[in-house]
Amino acid sequence: MTLPKIPSRMRLLAGWLLAAALWAPASAWAGGGEGGHHLLTGIGVSIIAATILAYLANLLKQPLLLAYIAAGAAIGPQFGFGLVRSKEDIVIIAEIGLILLLFMIGLELDLKKIREAGKSLIITGVFQFVLCALMGLGFFLLLGFTIGEPYEYRIFGVKVLGGEYDLLYLAACISLSSTAIVIKLLHEKFELDTLAGRLTIGILVFQDLWAIILLSVQPTLADPRLLNIFRDFAEAALLVGISFALSKYLLGYIFRKIAKLPELVLVASLAWCFFICGLAGYFNLSLEMGALVAGVAISTFPYNLDIIAKIVSIRDFFITLFFVALGMAIPNPLANLGMLKVAGVAALFVIATRFLSVYPLLYFLGNGNRVSLLASINLSQISEFSLVITAIGIKYKHIVADIQTLVIYIFVMTSIASTYMIKSSHALQGFLSKVMNLVGFKSIREAHPEEAGEAPKALAVLGFFRIASSFLRAIQEMHPEMQEHMVVVDFNPEVYERLRAQGVKVVYGDISNPETLHHAGIEGVKLVLSTIPDTILVGTDNRRLIKQMKNLCPQAKIIVTAESPKAALKMYQEGADYVLRPNLQAGRHLVSVVEQFLRGEGEALKEKGMQDLEKREEVLA
Repeated sequence: MTLPKIPSRMRLLAGWLLAAALWAPASAWAGGGEGGHHLLTGIGVSIIAATILAYLANLLKQPLLLAYIAAGAAIGPQFGFGLVRSKEDIVIIAEIGLILLLFMIGLELDLKKIREAGKSLIITGVFQFVLCALMGLGFFLLLGFTIGEPYEYRIFGVKVLGGEYDLLYLAACISLSSTAIVIKLLHEKFELDTLAGRLTIGILVFQDLWAIILLSVQPTLADPRLLNIFRDFAEAALLVGISFALSKYLLGYIFRKIAKLPELVLVASLAWCFFICGLAGYFNLSLEMGALVAGVAISTFPYNLDIIAKIVSIRDFFITLFFVALGMAIPNPLANLGMLKVAGVAALFVIATRFLSVYPLLYFLGNGNRVSLLASINLSQISEFSLVITAIGIKYKHIVADIQTLVIYIFVMTSIASTYMIKSSHALQGFLSKVMNLVGFKSIREAHPEEAGEAPKALAVLGFFRIASSFLRAIQEMHPEMQEHMVVVDFNPEVYERLRAQGVKVVYGDISNPETLHHAGIEGVKLVLSTIPDTILVGTDNRRLIKQMKNLCPQAKIIVTAESPKAALKMYQEGADYVLRPNLQAGRHLVSVVEQFLRGEGEALKEKGMQDLEKREEVLA
């Protein structure tokens, strides 16, 4: 691979920033002295290091996720510069990021679409973990890991201090995939709502259920008690029931009242998230599960896209710290090169297990090569949950530190490999599909761009005000069939309800946010229409919308609105196909009205105008 040449000025700037961050005296970061601001210091160093390495990664066209992990390794106590020695504070902040991430997963989780996946999701979700765990037991048994009394043994010539339940822990840990990594990468690629994306998320949800079982069994592994497992499931069901009841009978009413106050919508959403997390903690369930349930409970609200758009930036800050904290946990590989070799073989095996479990299950359930392979690629890593499981295993003395080190190495290797695999998933899937066709696994007829559900609309109306209201009425009178092929994006809850009542496809959200436009499905539209002039638009203008449309749906024709000839000309220069001039059209119409009054035909015109208004019903009266 040929890396792009970095301009000398950029190299110099990055070098000075890196030097300043890594070689600054510890006292410079101490800030508050010994009793002081260790948490703020750790956050500050982490964010600066993550920024520098992310900048360099972007120049080299490498995934930012790896830059964050590398930043953690560089500043951590294991084999970095030791700028952050107490990573516990960062882990606390990172936990918040994971909670927000799962809250957003819940918001984007359309239960109707998961139900549409039907038996494919249920069967694969249940049996993927079982098949991977069974393959893991066989693989690690062949390597020499066993169940029994603690002792020393050699694997590939590497001396390993064995624990009592090494084999079970390793088999379980390699069977779970990373929710944080998968969701972040699919989110960046806008593939969460594809069929493969929904199946991937659904399998991850089932893995979370398996993780709950594992966490329930761990304390009494020597003497498992089914009663504890049933109790945990009962508490989880109770949490879901309470959340959905509150969402239906209380939260919906509150959100309708505050829908016009965007800041309050954001604060109320976060309050709801952390309230359900607290409720989950009260039931001895994981806070992450509480966040997921909180998101799902309000995912059907029309405001969910607006909530997602506002939480993204907050989530990204905390998620950055989450991956930096993971980097800090990487042990020094130079201290045990033999263990690194074992981890490399195990990492390859993990990737193989996904293709040996997920792919055949989905393929034989009728999903075809494309979707089955994409889901397998998406899940080709182990989970950060595995690190939690091994940490608890050490606490209960089920395993020893060597096993945790091995799991961390496997996590890092599979995270790096799967990052590149997911980013190039379609090219990789295309190659593997040809291979599978050759060995007898033939492709079936599959949906491609529109696999997420309904076909894209032909016309997207961005923002809905007076002109759009009159335009919709004219469509209903002159070309009613056109209404079925249009989608409206607006964040006025009254407009949302009235359009829905008229059978118009409408998405609640801010048109200035690209994520909202993506979720509205405008990538496939033929024409984009903005009827609101710049003086009324909030957070954007028509020229910015033109640029966004050129990126999101380059094939679409673009009609925008201007109030002056100069502004209209600039919009044409930006790439608009037509610029609507309401004052120009109004002026021309007024000439006709004045002429009729001057000819003495004013009364007839007035009478006709009143009759039209009495019959006319618009969304915005």
